[in-house]
Amino acid sequence: MIKIAVAEDNHFLAKSIEEKLSFFDDLNYKFLGRNGAELLQKLDEDHNIDVILMDIQMPEMNGIEATEKIKSKYPHIKIIMLTVFDDEDNIFNAIKAGANGYLLKDENAKTIHDGILEILEGGAPMTPSIALKALKLLRNPLAEQATEAKDYDLTKREIEVLEQLSTGINYQGIADNLFISVGTVRKHVENTYRKLQVHNKLEAISLAKKERII
Repeated sequence: MIKIAVAEDNHFLAKSIEEKLSFFDDLNYKFLGRNGAELLQKLDEDHNIDVILMDIQMPEMNGIEATEKIKSKYPHIKIIMLTVFDDEDNIFNAIKAGANGYLLKDENAKTIHDGILEILEGGAPMTPSIALKALKLLRNPLAEQATEAKDYDLTKREIEVLEQLSTGINYQGIADNLFISVGTVRKHVENTYRKLQVHNKLEAISLAKKERII
């Protein structure tokens, strides 16, 4: 039996992942951590785990920070990032932290199961679109291509989403234009509002133009 732990703060997504894992007799779902800190606490109690399915955006401790800590403390555990984020920054940081694979949450149960088997055989399962971006990162390291706003620490993708937002396009249109999911767009917008310390689209666009971010 392959022993699985999951890190996911969204109750409904956690239940969905658990349901997908239940289709396979060779998988033993052991426990859930609702954030990185809780997952580490549970691993301290029982680290007899083969694979962790790790979310990125979580309160208290995000998935990338948790991955780095787990890899340092329990190097035998394989970690697959299972997330809505498909931007270069998160891919780069997850791989740098020690992630063994990177799948998007909308993958079906068989793809996740195949990814778990692949990772235990020494492979590095990735959603095809993620693999393409990982190759791009190898050719053009993030340090060379990043254009971060100095004062607000906006990432290249957050600036791209903000530029799209300033044209009046809705979230679905932005997702289509940037080849990302609507959920990813929403997260980027939330992060941008937080970094700019604004509360709505008009405030964000106004400040971004004033500061010449866009």
